[in-house]
Amino acid sequence: MIPLSRPCLVEQDVEKVLEVLRTPRLSLGPQLLEFEQKMAEYAGCQYAVGVNSGTSALHLIVRALGIGEGDEVITTPFSFVASANCILLERARPVFVDIDPVSLNIDANRIEAAITPHTKAILAVDVFGCPADWNRLREIAHHHGLVLIEDSCEALGARYRLADGTWAMAGALGEAGCFAFYPNKQITTGEGGIIVTDREDLASLCRSMRNQGRDEGAGWLQHTRLGFNYRLSDINCALGISQMTRIDEILAARRRVAQWYGEALADLSEVATPQEPSDVQISWFVYVVRLSEVHTRESRDAILTDLRCQGIGCADYFTPIHLQPYMREMFGFREGDFPITESVSARTLALPFYNGLNQDQIGDVVAALRETLARRSLPRHDRSPGGSGGSSPGGQA
Repeated sequence: MIPLSRPCLVEQDVEKVLEVLRTPRLSLGPQLLEFEQKMAEYAGCQYAVGVNSGTSALHLIVRALGIGEGDEVITTPFSFVASANCILLERARPVFVDIDPVSLNIDANRIEAAITPHTKAILAVDVFGCPADWNRLREIAHHHGLVLIEDSCEALGARYRLADGTWAMAGALGEAGCFAFYPNKQITTGEGGIIVTDREDLASLCRSMRNQGRDEGAGWLQHTRLGFNYRLSDINCALGISQMTRIDEILAARRRVAQWYGEALADLSEVATPQEPSDVQISWFVYVVRLSEVHTRESRDAILTDLRCQGIGCADYFTPIHLQPYMREMFGFREGDFPITESVSARTLALPFYNGLNQDQIGDVVAALRETLARRSLPRHDRSPGGSGGSSPGGQA
């Protein structure tokens, strides 16, 4: 079995966690402060606030920016559902804009048509570790007086070239950004997330709200505002600190795996591999290819099943947010509303991707994919064991 993902853990990580377990400070202790400082420095921001998930981080950003009932937030329908859910949690309305068919990020050129008097923010996602079109997003946000939020949960370590030619780290391109540290991410804390920003007031509000609305220095039973238990334990932070000592090595390993895939798949015409734009340095989170347009969602799903039967971990990334059952029920979305998102989503195929994946395993994955595609392109009457093996390009089961 070659799994879809696997965290990269070494003995140093284990020892760092054990050090914390030998102390009485398991939460809100020195490991949290150290992890926050390291993450702020890495992102190039003044402040960082550790929380228990990327979803919690994004929720606190939305709430701290005063987004609420009656407000609209422009965002992408091609993402993990948390990017839209964090808007809904504050009773604001997500307004979806279709994606660019190459980068798979929100198409900035479609945004202005979606702006209304109720629009308060743009929440852009750096999908699959590839930064969105931030120069254009910043221009739009400034022109219309909108808040700009960066969901960089999949993009720790990615970089983007600004209009002045300088490079900035993902997470630092909006009013506030966030990262996530689930085990399939570039680094992991087990569960966890972090907010990064240059705004002291925003960081202070998020620190308070992650800790049941307590202000810094206030008594344990004194609650200034409505808050949540979004705390990140020192145990999680210790793992994150250890992982960050190897961040360059980790990112290089993931880039190497992506390059190996690109080389192995270069001659497979039925598959489009991810490309890196000239103004972007991707931080590889997953390796998602797209099947050619002759494939349907049903044929893609059958290919996923075939690969899993061969021991190859794989998945579809993502189901369009607007077509999730609760979104249809709340807003009346239907097929055809965002055709590029729907077309891409129907043909995505995430292949096994993690630091320790070697070239032999990638060869096995690609061989299984080639065999599956070849078999599924056979005419129906030739799929029996005694079939002639003739092919019909693009044919489907």
